[in-house]
Amino acid sequence: MLRLSQYIFYDIVRNKVILGYTAFLFLVSVLLFNLEENSSKAILSLLNIQLIVIPLISMIFSTIHYYNSYEFIELLLTQPISRTRVLLSEYLSTAFSLGAALLIGVGIPVLIYVPDIHGISLVLTGIGLTFVCTSIAFYASVISRDKARGIGIVLLLWFYFALIYDGIILMILFSFSDYPLETLSLILTAFNPIDLARVSIMLRMDVSALMGYTGALYKDFFGSILGMFFTFGILFLWMFIPLVFAVHAFCKKDL
Repeated sequence: MLRLSQYIFYDIVRNKVILGYTAFLFLVSVLLFNLEENSSKAILSLLNIQLIVIPLISMIFSTIHYYNSYEFIELLLTQPISRTRVLLSEYLSTAFSLGAALLIGVGIPVLIYVPDIHGISLVLTGIGLTFVCTSIAFYASVISRDKARGIGIVLLLWFYFALIYDGIILMILFSFSDYPLETLSLILTAFNPIDLARVSIMLRMDVSALMGYTGALYKDFFGSILGMFFTFGILFLWMFIPLVFAVHAFCKKDL
């Protein structure tokens, strides 16, 4: 599986989309660090861009790559290689190539301009979000045979996680503001990986007031070391569970 993953990885990193994605992240990062005198403001601006761009690019690219590799996957399955190894190789290669693009595009400027815990947290959280979104995209691609339908599913998921979910939470909190909703707020926020990534960065920068209504709640619970482990544990589950479902569906799929 390692040799197969390496072959797919080397093929993906030469893709023009990956090269353009890397260049875009690098240029935006350098531009923000040069425009902002305060490095914390630059990290916050980069975080806002990162939370929109990373899920969108990771989901769309992973979906298109899966469908474009369909004939190659069928060829691999004629060889004595298990379906689980084939899909995991495709997933790991795609996720690591997108992670490498982020590491170069954002990691190098961060190491140059803000080589501290805030910058490192920004990069690590972005890589974690990349693996989560790639996992979700692979599951959506496996369960849908049609390419247009698969792309439509991941676009709807991105729109839901990036834009709609926060509005739903605010509407629930506003509608039931007469009741104690602290625990419910924490549980609802854990169901969105983009919100979890945002929390893990902003709490480290002590700007929880900018996170909206749930900011104060996160400050008390997720501000501790145990809370941070809980946050990254939830992110791991967001990566692991869709991948397990994708492997299960792929093993039973009639190709």
